[in-house]
Amino acid sequence: MFPVIEDGTLPAKATEGEPFPIRATVFREGHDAFAAEAVLLRPDGGEYSRTRMVDIAPGLDRYEAWVSADTPGAWSFRVDSWSDPYATWRHDATVKVGAGVDVELMLEEGALLMERAAEGTAYGNPSQKRPPASDIEVLTDAARRLRDTSHSAQQRLSAGISSRVRLIFRDHPLRDLLDSSRVYPLDVARTKALAGAWYEIFPRSAGAFQRPDGTWVSGTLAGAAKELPRIAGMGFDVLYLTPVHPIGSTNRKGRNNTLTAEPGDPGSPYAIGSHEGGHDAVHPELGTFEDFDFFVGEAKKRGMEVALDVALQCSPDHPWLTEHPEWFTTRADGTIAYAENPPKKYQDIYPLNFDNDPEGIYREIKRIMELWVEHGVTIFRVDNPHTKPVNFWERILADFRENHPEVVFLAEAFTQPPMMRGLGAVGFHQSYTYFTWRNEKKEIEDYLWELARISDDRMRPAFWPTTHDILTPYMQRGGLAAFSIRAVLAATGAPTWGVYSGYELVENVARPGAEEQINNEKYEFKARDYTPGEDNGIPHLLGNLNRIRKDHPALQRLRGIVINPTSNEKVLSFTRFARPEETPNGKPDAVIVVLNLDPYATRDAVVHLDLTPFGVNPRWDAGPILRVTDELSGQTFLWNENPYVSLDPRGQCAHILSVKAI
Repeated sequence: MFPVIEDGTLPAKATEGEPFPIRATVFREGHDAFAAEAVLLRPDGGEYSRTRMVDIAPGLDRYEAWVSADTPGAWSFRVDSWSDPYATWRHDATVKVGAGVDVELMLEEGALLMERAAEGTAYGNPSQKRPPASDIEVLTDAARRLRDTSHSAQQRLSAGISSRVRLIFRDHPLRDLLDSSRVYPLDVARTKALAGAWYEIFPRSAGAFQRPDGTWVSGTLAGAAKELPRIAGMGFDVLYLTPVHPIGSTNRKGRNNTLTAEPGDPGSPYAIGSHEGGHDAVHPELGTFEDFDFFVGEAKKRGMEVALDVALQCSPDHPWLTEHPEWFTTRADGTIAYAENPPKKYQDIYPLNFDNDPEGIYREIKRIMELWVEHGVTIFRVDNPHTKPVNFWERILADFRENHPEVVFLAEAFTQPPMMRGLGAVGFHQSYTYFTWRNEKKEIEDYLWELARISDDRMRPAFWPTTHDILTPYMQRGGLAAFSIRAVLAATGAPTWGVYSGYELVENVARPGAEEQINNEKYEFKARDYTPGEDNGIPHLLGNLNRIRKDHPALQRLRGIVINPTSNEKVLSFTRFARPEETPNGKPDAVIVVLNLDPYATRDAVVHLDLTPFGVNPRWDAGPILRVTDELSGQTFLWNENPYVSLDPRGQCAHILSVKAI
């Protein structure tokens, strides 16, 4: 069965309005026909929909149906299967009557079947209902005609296999020997759990400035609020804040991750806690809770939700060190163990030890997170969740699903696939992914397909070209073109994507020997002038990408994707599509993406389009079959199934094409 996680002990993932597949292996003894339906159940247990399953792997008895839930909540599903007497009779009668074998017997059995269907009598299924009165009339008439010996056998048979009769048995099947699978849980989340455009800022950098004597004045939440019109103007709908709490001074990190801070160095906001408070406090230099509330309110006015970083760790100065020393690991020499990820050392951070007092830690973290929810936070970006007990996350995420179902959790878990998927399975709505390191065509194609069709029952992806911790060699070396290419791929490759502030300025200089920026904002103030970005075109591109995403439901869905082969290893193409039931206007939507992955040179290719999403067939004369409009340039082209493209990364690195059949 799919989607089933841990034998149904954990709920599979779905999103309101997004169809998802239910699959099962269904078979029976003998040669009689059978059928199966996917039954979607509302949170109250009532039936929401029944969808006939189709055989997607003939010979393997693998059946599939696509279903969709319309509201968030704790839904469930099952698979019903039954013996299909009408399909069995139709097959046998067609063969035997055509061969002149048992003709009268087969026609009489058909008449009896019509009468049984009209009465709503199914063997071994007391829940069978009668069809509507109009259908009963058709079935009764079919039974009469099947017995009418004044007509030929073929004419009589036609009465029982007419299109009208087939439709009745399709819509109101006679379900003999009905059986059901177990009921499996399904967590249906709100749309933001699937689709969003994130923009990350360090609020202390917003409005920060340097005095004439070289000392810095921190930015504030009020200053960060002044950035909101610019960010909203690019179409982002989630504003992600790194931690806003007081920062410790003991073992404070200096600039570029040096072990010793100079006077005035602000330290890492991930070294949380000082005499001014811990996770339940706002850093005084940023402002107050009133300032935070103002910031959240200003973001909401501009259509943005606020996501807050949750880093469950402490500086040596955190109040927990004195209030709850048992929450930390004490080494043999009596000192508290700081965080390590060799060769990295984090002397400014003490990790929590969940073993000594798991209940006390749980209550405190739940209290803290609910405090921020009270102040308008609707999304938590959780730092390194894979370094905390999975059963802790399972419990707290279940608690929030029940008491704060609107809150979305994003896992910042760059770790092994089993853990990433495991965190999704226990309730994380979204996850960072390996997208950041997928650069070559084949590995990107495979990863897009994996996320859309293999891990989709437990993990929703978020694509980030860079973060404040990650600047890959591709981004370091590829310049402006690399930033354009990866933005296009992130924005079209996944329903949720994000950029880290400074992306508009193509900040691509790395600290020597590291995959992170030099003069990293994590360890110092960074006052940016975004004016140069207007010259390089990246802000315009980001705005266009978010506009296109909002215009096309296909780019807000995960599962609707096909890969289009191309003749060039540096040219990637895929089509994202949305079914009619998942679009506002009830019409299918599809977007073709063609992208040059090479930031250094123009690449040409022939694209071999998979025409399935468009419902058209190839032209025998190779003439145009699609009218495609490039949403980036506004140009319109007439394409056949094998169009030629040429993409210059220094000009237009991609086509993002809306489609109309000719």
